[in-house]
Amino acid sequence: MFGPAAVTTDVLDIGTRQEEDKRRQMIASGGTGAMCASNFLGEPAAFEVPNVADPAHFCRSNFASACGAADSHQTVKFAKGTTTLAFKFNEGIIVSVDSRSTQGAYIASGTVKKVIEINPFLLGTMAGGAADCSFWERNLGMQCRMYELRNGKRITVAAASKLLANTVNSYRGYGLSMGTMVTGWDETGPQLYYVDDDGTRLKGNMFSVGSGSTYAYGVLDNYYRKDLTVEEAIDLGKRAIYHATHRDAYSGGINNLYHVTKDGWKKIHSIDVNEMHYEFAEEKKNAMSS
Repeated sequence: MFGPAAVTTDVLDIGTRQEEDKRRQMIASGGTGAMCASNFLGEPAAFEVPNVADPAHFCRSNFASACGAADSHQTVKFAKGTTTLAFKFNEGIIVSVDSRSTQGAYIASGTVKKVIEINPFLLGTMAGGAADCSFWERNLGMQCRMYELRNGKRITVAAASKLLANTVNSYRGYGLSMGTMVTGWDETGPQLYYVDDDGTRLKGNMFSVGSGSTYAYGVLDNYYRKDLTVEEAIDLGKRAIYHATHRDAYSGGINNLYHVTKDGWKKIHSIDVNEMHYEFAEEKKNAMSS
């Protein structure tokens, strides 16, 4: 009854078919079949669609997530911006992120929590589509908890990152927008993985993801060492985010920074990047005067 032939290629076609049915009913009752906003009012149980002739085509043309200038004709451009970073050092892992959410030149929010606390020993970061990252990393938290209940032990960071990679890979080509990091501490020590929406999964010592990542990498490449003290590592994570937010218009807001050790993760601070600007400006002024 519900064979493959019954599955459409685009869920928005539901709206198109619904509108065609309404138009046929109007014509049958003596109407002209013209689109009218009042047809959509007073029907709370109806599937809401744009008040245009072909809702599916309208949504594909005006609300597509695209790279480069492919969305130049769109009224709403889903240009995403963020700066997230994480690096391993001898005393654990530092995870540092900003909190700005953007759509093109529009700042949608300045207080987005871009670190997902999967469990007391696992963290995930968000870059790309906020809804995609938030939903699938919370789904990962559920999968990790199910693993713990079934096996009586915590899941490894490698296994957790593989679960996320497998999940997003199964939705490859469906328009997900994700550039995430999965990091934490397990029996093998501190681990850091990068996972994105096409199922790519990379292991490394340092990653930065988002529109401001090039600026963050400039700071990290210059000052990163494996033998950083905890204070130095926190300062490096803080400075990298500050310089990225200073140069990248799509990054900003609050710097949230976490430190992961064998005892689990700990949130170190939430600092407004504007405060950091004046702090570092004063520091630079004093250094130049001396």
